[in-house]
Amino acid sequence: MKIRLNLKPGQKGTKKLCSKYGDTLVCVRYRYDEIKKKRYKTVELIIEETDWEPPVENKIDHKTIVKIKTAPKEIRLRNQIKEAGGKWNNKNKVWEIEYGKAVQIGLENRLIEI
Repeated sequence: MKIRLNLKPGQKGTKKLCSKYGDTLVCVRYRYDEIKKKRYKTVELIIEETDWEPPVENKIDHKTIVKIKTAPKEIRLRNQIKEAGGKWNNKNKVWEIEYGKAVQIGLENRLIEI
């Protein structure tokens, strides 16, 4: 299903739902099923609220060079790294790329050294 519209509480098309769900309403979405030829209106609600402390993250500067390991057969991934400005370090057998660019192409889980 495709989502064509994502509305915040208070926008046109959410008034009745705001009255019904109040502050628990997060958003209203319109989903379209091309196969069944149906439109669905869905809501996202807050059903529980508890205190939470975000984990302390190491703040890494986006210009910091990080290392990424790839398998020899991951040609597409290597090309993405090259296009983002990554350089191959033959001595350590790893790619070196700026942290910000690694994040942009979704490689945070592949970092081997910061």
